Amino acid sequence: MIGSPPRSTIRKDAGLYGYERALTRAGLTPVAGADEAGRGACAGPLVVAAVILPEGKRGQVPGLADSKLLVPTTRERVYDEVLARATTWSAVIIPPGELDRYGLHVCNIAGMRRALAQLGVAPGYVLTDGFPVRGIGVPGLAVWKGDRVAGCIAAASVVAKVTRDRIMCRLSESYPEYDFATHKGYVTTDHNAALRAHGPCPEHRRRFINVARAAQAGLVGDNGEVPPTAGSEETEMVDLDSIAWEIA
Repeated sequence: MIGSPPRSTIRKDAGLYGYERALTRAGLTPVAGADEAGRGACAGPLVVAAVILPEGKRGQVPGLADSKLLVPTTRERVYDEVLARATTWSAVIIPPGELDRYGLHVCNIAGMRRALAQLGVAPGYVLTDGFPVRGIGVPGLAVWKGDRVAGCIAAASVVAKVTRDRIMCRLSESYPEYDFATHKGYVTTDHNAALRAHGPCPEHRRRFINVARAAQAGLVGDNGEVPPTAGSEETEMVDLDSIAWEIA
């Protein structure tokens, strides 16, 4: 069931934790937030995180905000605070091959379900950023720009973003020609130039037009041979699960 808190009104000036306070008054606790990072990237995984923050002052994380509004050093510090204070949290990594196979939105929603199911405490209510998530067994609400107005969603956005950035930095060591550590797999002028020069690697998402074009252009090399592609047995794949364990 998805819906708004029963007979609850959230004031515009309620602050980052207004949703959680209203849901607590309605007896719908604990409140979990879910958000993703990497939706718009043409390379690397999609990371979906879920977080339950404790009630009261302990659940008010210093400096917490939408992860996109935080500079990297502040985001790392807030990430540490979230993990230290959270009642429970989880992060799900969805690799590019799965995104290409099933589609970004399908994987995003499935990732939110998986992240929520992996929480150590069952939520009483779920807040998600932008997209409603059905089939989670508890009431929930999709909040427009939720990572800017709900503390638990903002916390999930920070966990997802930091987890993904660390993965991209590790992938940059395996594929230095793309400089993933700088642009984190998003479409930039330098990233497109690297795609044109080297073609896509196994971590690129084939559904993106710039990646598809680079793959098509590189199907036949100067010597007339067809190089290995992401689907071949000759292509080395990076184990994202092992990276996730190392950076958690």
